[in-house]
Amino acid sequence: MSTEPTTLVDTSAWIEYLRPGDAEVADRVEALVLADEAAVCDMVLLELWNGARGASEKKKLAELQAHLRCLDICDRVWNLARRLATCCRDAGLTVPATDILIAACASHHRAKLEHNDGHFDKILPLVASCNSAR
Repeated sequence: MSTEPTTLVDTSAWIEYLRPGDAEVADRVEALVLADEAAVCDMVLLELWNGARGASEKKKLAELQAHLRCLDICDRVWNLARRLATCCRDAGLTVPATDILIAACASHHRAKLEHNDGHFDKILPLVASCNSAR
């Protein structure tokens, strides 16, 4: 785990950065990139590559991927994700498994999470209690 400030940038925020959209979110992502604090994980990369449009966007994505830290989705992340999924279900929340995995990855690596996705507003408050349920 890195001791440098790190923010895992979710797919929802990268989309605002890569395509015209929410300028406030795009500005936050750009600041993270310029400060060398932005990171991804393989789930985010998969989502981005799955939705990449055209040669220009794919080129930007390849350049970003080459320069960004990629946070590992190790066994501990998967274990936390399973606990977090249970916590979400117990709280009556139905959220995408991809978002649960991304939140677990950020938590495991002690990274902040930059997003533009309301699911995280529901998931993130549960992370601490699921972390302690080891």
